[in-house]
Amino acid sequence: MAPEKILITGANGQIGTVLAKALSEKHGSDRILTTDLRPATHALLPFAALDILDADRLEWLIREHGITTIYHLAAILSAKGEQDPALAWQVNMDGWFNVLEPARKYGLKVFFPSTIAVFGDHIPREGTPQHVPLQPTTVYGISKVGGELLGAYYHANYGVDVRSLRYPGIIGYESLPGGGTTDYAVEIFHHALAEQRYTCFLSAETRLPMMYMADAVRATLMLMEAPSENIRVRTAYNIAGMSFSPEEIAAAIQKHIPDFQITYSPDFRQKIAESWPASIDDTEARQDWGWRPMYDLEAMTEDMIKHLSITA
Repeated sequence: MAPEKILITGANGQIGTVLAKALSEKHGSDRILTTDLRPATHALLPFAALDILDADRLEWLIREHGITTIYHLAAILSAKGEQDPALAWQVNMDGWFNVLEPARKYGLKVFFPSTIAVFGDHIPREGTPQHVPLQPTTVYGISKVGGELLGAYYHANYGVDVRSLRYPGIIGYESLPGGGTTDYAVEIFHHALAEQRYTCFLSAETRLPMMYMADAVRATLMLMEAPSENIRVRTAYNIAGMSFSPEEIAAAIQKHIPDFQITYSPDFRQKIAESWPASIDDTEARQDWGWRPMYDLEAMTEDMIKHLSITA
């Protein structure tokens, strides 16, 4: 079997930046092609400019570089999506279709990132199950439901090996967030270290599912490396790390930075957050391919502060 040749769309984003590094360490940098609208200032891996809406350019890159696997991370996230719904729909749906068609044509394996935004507010907020009616309240969530179903359709009808995770909020020190409702949980660390104060755009008690970046990347690699027969969910797997509120993460930070202060000024993202789960049931991911998170709130907070203190 020929070695994998991997293309990453949206490689400059919060997850893409870290995932690209992890994949290059595993497979070698010569096996990775990162793509985005423009190169990152710190880009060290092979790069090609790509607008995900340019289907011809994408297919040319796949053929030219002998791509076998695509990690499709290009997307407009929740908060930015509400500011420009038409663009969010176009990028998130047409862009995904532009990936699936060459995947069908050339027999590629594909990763699609879904999200807790697919659930909406008509589900149990605690321990949200894998299989519930999906009634999202944002264009981002709607597009991700459509993306899950389209991926399952391509698997069922064309045999495309589509694999997907419903990411919770992702927290990491390696890259900045990109316009999501859970971004406060990254911003708060930067402000705590730089200014010892932060004004949060969600209310103090708003609990949401979160995951440390190291766990998110590990889950992605585990899913993509699992035997095909183990992948029983072809829409998207629930995965969980931890759940906490702004006041809880502030208290965790204050154990390391006692003078840190937080205030609250909820904006339009509060309504989005209230439509999402407070915690996730990821039993099927645990059973099918052995998923287990390694970081809780305390371990994540300690690691974030340690790494951000070094680079400050």
